[in-house]
Amino acid sequence: MKRLCPLMFLFVVSLVSCNIPSAEVRASATADFAASATPTMETPSATHTRLPTETLTATFTLTPTETLTPAPSLTPTVTATPTYAFPTVTVNKQAHCRYGPSVAYLHAADLYAGDTGTVRGRFRYSSWLYVKFDKLNYSCWVAPSVVNVAGDVSLIAYRELNLQAIGTNMYGPPKNVYAVRDGNKVTIYWDQVVMTKDDDRGYLIEAFVCQDGAYLWWTFSYPDQFTTRYTVKDEAGCPFPSQGVIYTVEKHGFSQPAVIPWPAP
Repeated sequence: MKRLCPLMFLFVVSLVSCNIPSAEVRASATADFAASATPTMETPSATHTRLPTETLTATFTLTPTETLTPAPSLTPTVTATPTYAFPTVTVNKQAHCRYGPSVAYLHAADLYAGDTGTVRGRFRYSSWLYVKFDKLNYSCWVAPSVVNVAGDVSLIAYRELNLQAIGTNMYGPPKNVYAVRDGNKVTIYWDQVVMTKDDDRGYLIEAFVCQDGAYLWWTFSYPDQFTTRYTVKDEAGCPFPSQGVIYTVEKHGFSQPAVIPWPAP
């Protein structure tokens, strides 16, 4: 290794010493480094106001609950059906109630003064009334002359006859029925129907005849089986033809009708 000459050595030392900072400078630099190397907690210069956290309160818009007005209870309107008051009757003397609207029909019950009932029907071709008497469990026909009536019988409906509904007839209708005209008289003939004495109630004739220009509903009866002809007045001059039927009658009821072949005037 080469040795430096003394002159060169002094030159190097001088150069180095010119670039080495003084102790004061070094101390200041050291202090500056230390200050910059040591983290300093910086005091905030501004106070951060913490924004309140927005609490999202759900706002419910309450739709008003519809108050249901209860439908009014429908109280059924009861239309009162007028109760019809049947005309009443009071029997004014002892009499008969019958199975048809004339004296020609079978006896149905005995009536006495003071018996009461209500009118349930009337007949188109006579003034007899169909009455339900309080003492009976069936209705029958009565002449208006034997009862006192309270009420308007003209409002009562007409009732048709159904003689076969009354009972059972075991003998049947008369046979060989015919009629002969002699002027304004018609005679009806038939064969005898043989019945026991206990059963025998004869015959019943129902007819429409013309008398004095009036078309009349006509009834007639025999009380027993032995008379087998009947004569009735019948003339021309009515708008409808005369006609008739005949029944056998026994205590249990009426037979089917036999048609009378009616001779024209």
